[in-house]
Amino acid sequence: MARARFGLILAVALWLAAPLSHAVVVPPLSQPSWAQLTAEQKRVLAPLAGEWDKMEGFRRKKWLGIAQRYTSLTPDEQARIQRRMTDWAKLTPDERKRARDQYMSLQNAPPEKKEAVKQKWQEYKELPESEKARLKAEAVKKPTPRPAPSKTPAAAKAPAASVAPPVTSADRPTAR
Repeated sequence: MARARFGLILAVALWLAAPLSHAVVVPPLSQPSWAQLTAEQKRVLAPLAGEWDKMEGFRRKKWLGIAQRYTSLTPDEQARIQRRMTDWAKLTPDERKRARDQYMSLQNAPPEKKEAVKQKWQEYKELPESEKARLKAEAVKKPTPRPAPSKTPAAAKAPAASVAPPVTSADRPTAR
């Protein structure tokens, strides 16, 4: 009985130790190439055709999920998705990264800030097209803010030398 228990404990110990000594690498699930998509998926995802095969698998998976839900959407929602997909496809990789970063910062923002952004967006949507065009032109002219360098020179980190006020006779200790 003790020998059977020892054998069982040894087997469990070896089983638990095995993953530590041999790392198991599971490749990510690949998503279909453009050629492997169905005709319906190609129709829905057409704005992304030129870059589909260069996309990471997790991004393809996201777009495939959108394509799967597409037929259940209203015509207005479908048109909105097509517009957004077309706009997204026109963005440069840097612009996409900025958009993702802004989205993530808004997701982590306090509710008051989210509400303020929603309010501003609603006000923007109600503007006449001429005013929207003017604002877009202004935005193009503005240089995009660059993030501050992550490392500052040592001189910048050193505390500034403070200048002491001159010592007056009133400040001096008196000799007794």
